[in-house]
Amino acid sequence: MLEKRGVLDLSNKVAVVTGAASGIGLATSQLLSEYGAKVMLLDINEDGEKEAQKIVEEGREAKFFKCNVTSHDNCKEVISQIEKDYGRIDILFNNAGVTVRKTVVELEEKEWDFVIGVGLKGTYLLSKFAIPVMAKNGGGSIINTGSGWGLKGGDKAAAYCAMKGGIVNLTRAMAIDHGKDNIRVNTVNPGDTATNMLQEEGNQLGFERDEFFKDSAVGRPLERIGLPEDIAKTVLYLSSDLSSWVTGAAIVVDGGGIA
Repeated sequence: MLEKRGVLDLSNKVAVVTGAASGIGLATSQLLSEYGAKVMLLDINEDGEKEAQKIVEEGREAKFFKCNVTSHDNCKEVISQIEKDYGRIDILFNNAGVTVRKTVVELEEKEWDFVIGVGLKGTYLLSKFAIPVMAKNGGGSIINTGSGWGLKGGDKAAAYCAMKGGIVNLTRAMAIDHGKDNIRVNTVNPGDTATNMLQEEGNQLGFERDEFFKDSAVGRPLERIGLPEDIAKTVLYLSSDLSSWVTGAAIVVDGGGIA
């Protein structure tokens, strides 16, 4: 029987969040910590150190690890250190990602490698090393950041669409492979969300910030772009016992954009 109290309690759980220095990753780190999780903020941007310290100053537990998610050795080292320090990993939010808004003709090979490396390879590497730790401790929840453009196509975003589509189907494969270890694997698929990355997309396409954000809201039934907190709430759900029988799912959080 489902008890009203406790299903969102993440006390004593260890959560690992990539791309945690800003945007969706930071909002999720803050929210998971508010529900009791010990949050490990991973990012190549050292601003994550200040953000982790803010969480600590508010009386919760957090730690920053500088991590290049495209590096096999760096990912292995960070996960090993977290296991050494905390003995477990219960939640992994593979959120790090970048975009280059170009067609396949326009893309340089190094730009393709950059987008695929951070998003898809990063998801693979962190999962590779975190899953055995989860399995030893009875299971856990992995949430991968997909995109609406991982479920349908988009213009001038060939590498990004390929990367996000790959993450969505990698997630399904991981859910099949690791369900026996009580590890659930799902994607959260945001629409346009007010982050530094969305602003950078606008810059690449030659838009002013306010113009691009306004344009990104057009056609959505809820008539606005997302906030990082909107996505964080869904990650909280997928991290908690409320989603105890949800795995292999692609949950769209986009204000109705795909609809």
